[in-house]
Amino acid sequence: MTLGRRTVLRLAAGAAALASRAARAQAYPTRPVRIIVPFAPGGGTDLLAHLFGQWLSQRLGQQFVVINRTGAGGNLAMDMVAKAAPDGYTLLAFDPSAAINATLYDNLDFVFVRDIAPVALLIRSPMILVVNPALPVKTVPEFIAYARANPGKINMGSGGNGTTPHVSGELFKMMTGVDIVHVPYRGGGPALTDLLSGQVQLMFPGTAASIAYIRAGTLRPLAVTTATRSDVLPDIPTVGDFVPGYESSLMDGVGAPKNTPPEIIDRLNKEINAGLVDPKLKARIADLGGTVLPGSPADYGKLIADETEKWAKVIRFAGIKPD
Repeated sequence: MTLGRRTVLRLAAGAAALASRAARAQAYPTRPVRIIVPFAPGGGTDLLAHLFGQWLSQRLGQQFVVINRTGAGGNLAMDMVAKAAPDGYTLLAFDPSAAINATLYDNLDFVFVRDIAPVALLIRSPMILVVNPALPVKTVPEFIAYARANPGKINMGSGGNGTTPHVSGELFKMMTGVDIVHVPYRGGGPALTDLLSGQVQLMFPGTAASIAYIRAGTLRPLAVTTATRSDVLPDIPTVGDFVPGYESSLMDGVGAPKNTPPEIIDRLNKEINAGLVDPKLKARIADLGGTVLPGSPADYGKLIADETEKWAKVIRFAGIKPD
């Protein structure tokens, strides 16, 4: 078969474009990369950003610099990245607030699922349904029965309206029909302090924030919120064991501005996934109570879309408004 001149030129142009993209991916990065974190230093997302920033710096030969940009429940950082040049030199480290804020806040200047391209999911970790030991319950069924017998008398603390622990509690309320009063605080630390003193009786804190108190016996764990048990607390059942279909996770991942070249996203995804199975890095993540979840950008994009839809239903059901 003889190919026409135009066909040959078109095939040559396509091959040249593919070669150019491959070369660009191999050359990336040629200068430092920013990882924008929507929260203050010291939190879980910030720690993960530093861990993987160091990993990527070692693997790719350029500095991955973590920059904390706080404000508006994480929206300032997300907006900043959504409007950044799509060249692979500005990345976003984010948690479930990205999916929650899509419904929680009106009139955002960006649409997360449209304007942020998923790069890689880092970890998934549970929150833990914990109660003050003075509450006369030791299991989820006992708690549900007690709450139904005492409507409006149990206070649930959280680090603020629309936080992941808050919406996790509202999901529990929606699926069980219990009447629990939400008490928002300015941060998870003050809420935990009042839980320990008995000012509130219930919380859904993350593993890292609560595990020391659980091990000391000053908080009583009833269940973890993930679909499967936690490796850190293997004897604790899941909420879903008693409330079929219940699941809530603290998920942290990396994104980039839309239209970032797919070959750059794929390279970042490959290098991050290599970190997720590295024994030393995996051990550090296990200390945070997290489970690594290597996967493709498409896998992560579907998960973000599913989480956005789920939390939209909860926020509308509970009538949650931002602080």
